[in-house]
Amino acid sequence: MTKKNLKTLPTTSGIYLFYNSKKELIYVGKATNLKSRVRSYFSGKRTSRPIEQMIDQVKNIKTIQTDSALEAIILEGNYIKKYRPKYNIDWKDDKSWNYIVITDEKFPRVLTIRQHEADSNKHAKLMFGPYPGLKVKEMMRLLQKLFYISTCSEKNTKPCFYHQLGQCLGVCNGEISSTEYKKRVIAPLTKFLRGNKKSLIKDLEKKMKLVSKQENFEEAARLRNQIKNLNKIQDIALLNKSFVKTEIKKQGSTIRIEGYDISNLGSVHKVGSMVVFENGHSKKQDYRKFNIKKVIGQSDVDCLAEVLERRLKHPEWPYPDVILVDGGKPQVNKTKAILKQNLLKIPVVGIAKGSDRKKNEFIFARSIKSDKWVKANQKLLIQVRDEAHRFAIVFNRSKRKIK
Repeated sequence: MTKKNLKTLPTTSGIYLFYNSKKELIYVGKATNLKSRVRSYFSGKRTSRPIEQMIDQVKNIKTIQTDSALEAIILEGNYIKKYRPKYNIDWKDDKSWNYIVITDEKFPRVLTIRQHEADSNKHAKLMFGPYPGLKVKEMMRLLQKLFYISTCSEKNTKPCFYHQLGQCLGVCNGEISSTEYKKRVIAPLTKFLRGNKKSLIKDLEKKMKLVSKQENFEEAARLRNQIKNLNKIQDIALLNKSFVKTEIKKQGSTIRIEGYDISNLGSVHKVGSMVVFENGHSKKQDYRKFNIKKVIGQSDVDCLAEVLERRLKHPEWPYPDVILVDGGKPQVNKTKAILKQNLLKIPVVGIAKGSDRKKNEFIFARSIKSDKWVKANQKLLIQVRDEAHRFAIVFNRSKRKIK
């Protein structure tokens, strides 16, 4: 493809490859929208930046589409490592690049390190990367969830926090052997980091059928969830400023809002609701109900926290563009804290009663764009709040009738 054919580029995530007149690969980059990213290089705005020298040399462009930003990052790293494109190397000090290392220990650890650290790491067995311009901690969090990577010590006697969440297979309390851990965690992770996701999913599907025949339904369910999550990777956390800007979308664009509310009768019959609106209309098939299980006493903030934490354990549910909560600063701050813990950047809006109990007060992180968007969409936000309230009350009443 030449620069004249930029309009035909795909709008999906993936990597783009720039070649010179000698058919040499001179640069590889990643993008969530290949068409938008590649066209930005040829917008016609000339500067004195070093990048201009490269652009003048580009004679051919190739793209490789991926299913997610995470896979684009991995593929970019594999291409840089294999081909060492001139401008990727010239513009970056190798020592500052990030790598993922798998150690040769009894229960292999998965670490993120710099190039100079790799040379001194005695336990490094496999190294993947480089991953330039990336929030590696966010990438590791996502990989830990996808592959059940253990972060605990085998010397523990009690199950760790992640084991209680179903995200650790039991290195902490001896439930899994070193051989099984390497087979069920390290081998699939290695295959994924080498860019073989399709082959990996086929392997997992075969294993799922096998353990189902053996009536190991717990392992079959885990593999089913892993396959589902790999097929629909939610990697918003990886999309930093150099990749894509996280902000509330412009009015009129496709937007997904999740609304939350808590309903209780004193300190009993505590429930939570999640409603979903897309393009200004309710999407009832995506509604969810939650029985509050852990909160003792009456605390709407703690109840909301439990609901959000349980919701975020379902990466197969599409993440919203905006989260709306019924409540003031305590609810908004708690929601933002939970999102931060999960490395998600989703705008949060709260609706609280004003001082005269009649006016609605909108609480959110102030900026020119968010101010305009909230002001323009106040009626919709109130509608989402009211629907979440209605859905929670109906669920609460149904529970009381059953009891």
